[in-house]
Amino acid sequence: MAPIVRKYGGSSLATVGHVRRVADAVALAHRQRGPLVVVVSAMGDTTDELLSLVDEAGGSRTERETDQLLATGETVSAAVLSTVLGSLGVPAVSLTGAQAGIRARGKHGEGLIEAVDTRRVLATLHSGRTAVVTGFQGVDRDGDTVTLGRGGSDTTAVALAATLGADRCEIHTDVDGVLTADPRLVGDARVLPVVDSGVLTEMAFSGAKVLHSRAVELAALHGVEVHVRSTVPRGHGTVVPPGAATTPSVDGLVAIAHDRNVAHVLLDFERDSPGGVPDVFAVLAENAIPVDMVARSMPEEPAVKVGFTIRFTDVDEVDGVLRSRFAKLGARVRIDTRVGRVSLIGDRPAGSARHAARLLPILSAADVPVSWLAVSPLNTAVLLPADRLGDIVRLLHDQFRLGRQPEAPPAPRSLSHA
Repeated sequence: MAPIVRKYGGSSLATVGHVRRVADAVALAHRQRGPLVVVVSAMGDTTDELLSLVDEAGGSRTERETDQLLATGETVSAAVLSTVLGSLGVPAVSLTGAQAGIRARGKHGEGLIEAVDTRRVLATLHSGRTAVVTGFQGVDRDGDTVTLGRGGSDTTAVALAATLGADRCEIHTDVDGVLTADPRLVGDARVLPVVDSGVLTEMAFSGAKVLHSRAVELAALHGVEVHVRSTVPRGHGTVVPPGAATTPSVDGLVAIAHDRNVAHVLLDFERDSPGGVPDVFAVLAENAIPVDMVARSMPEEPAVKVGFTIRFTDVDEVDGVLRSRFAKLGARVRIDTRVGRVSLIGDRPAGSARHAARLLPILSAADVPVSWLAVSPLNTAVLLPADRLGDIVRLLHDQFRLGRQPEAPPAPRSLSHA
């Protein structure tokens, strides 16, 4: 029988009571199906607490040592859960990312999984023991720990499911599944029973935190079925099939995502400045800094202007890189950190323009200034004042009636021949 891979996030393991509840659920699954693979995040706010230790001690964070430190959070979770499982009569072994064969490359804090050697995990399963694996981390070719960034435990779980040929990958979290909006902001946000992987990838890129975009892409690439559900059973959750799927929508709109981890960058160049716009993106690429919502001025304009969004967490690095490279050439660099992004996620390419046409009058009537608008096949995104983000998400969810039951998919039309 193919194994099942389960991932439990930090909120599902926040306290000793939470850990015991997870252990009970894993023990039941072990007895019903046999050994399984469990991927765990750090307990509760452990990651923030570990970072604060360095700050309180007056240390200066370096990327390598930060990864060494943060990886201990998941190690604690795995060891504690394995110990509790043992007390319940379920044999279990905790494995770090390195011990589980997770090979990673790239920058510390933003590593990418490049290979998984499953021999140790398979040996654990074949011996009748459940494998409890630390998420969020791997080991590079030098033997150093490399963490995988936000949502890295999701990616760990999907990567293991893909290489083990698992029946499915279950993501257990503190919400009931993938919803039409963040339930912490929107009381009538509705669970989506099925979501196409392409739609969910767009949601994840736009700030929906239920599943990381890399994990969704990896699952689609390797044909892994993903189930997203609450750690406390409250329904069937959401299924993300490995192939194309019909996602429930209301007038072509699936969900509203929002992102506070955003900043807006504007650069002004003189027309004859050397390098200019191409050099800006070359420098950002050299430093592996992702950008989004890119726009630039028209060629006939007297000055060259370019704007784009970055992650708020990259502001200090971007500011330093751009000023050191371009300020001496006369470029003006401005970074606005008082913005957030709201995205309307659709299920069909033809809907984006229609959604934009409805969106802008709603925002105007609510006296909300829009500083940037971007439209792609499945996504209509706007930059808004960060302090109004929650109110706007609730307003749009209501105005687009996403709390109601979705429309049924259109019935196939028969073709008649003349």
